[in-house]
Order: sequence, then structure tokens, then C-alpha cells
Amino acid sequence: MNEWLDALQWPAMATTLLATWLISSSRRYKRNWAFWWYIASNVLWAAWGWHDGAYALIALQLGLFLLNLRGLRKTESSG
Repeated sequence: MNEWLDALQWPAMATTLLATWLISSSRRYKRNWAFWWYIASNVLWAAWGWHDGAYALIALQLGLFLLNLRGLRKTESSG
């Protein structure tokens, strides 16, 4: 189980990169999906941070999660 949790940082990184790619799209539906991918990356990073004892990273991901919820609401309501 520890090896799986150690490797969790790689899908977290890939998810963050995908979200960053999508957020720069001129299409609203892609930007909307970006926030969902960011939220997934927040969960992955927080899980990895918990396993690794990186509590500042967990706090950061909580803050980013809240900002991503805000962005998701704004993106869904615009249009």
C-alpha cells in the first residue's frame, strides 16, 4: 500500500497539468472541466500529503479546493 501511495504524486501531477491546459481554453465547457480536474488533483495531492506527512501541502490543497469551487461556480454561471 505504501508504494501505491508513494506513486500517487505522479497522477496528481498529471491531473494538475491537464487542468492547467484546459483552464487556458477559450471554450467555457473546457474551462468548466478544468475546475473539476483541479478538484481531483487537490484530492490526490492531499492524499499524498497525508501519507507523506506534508501538512502544509494539505492546507494548500484545502485552500485551492475552495478557490476551485469558486471558479467552478463562476464558470457554470457565466455564459
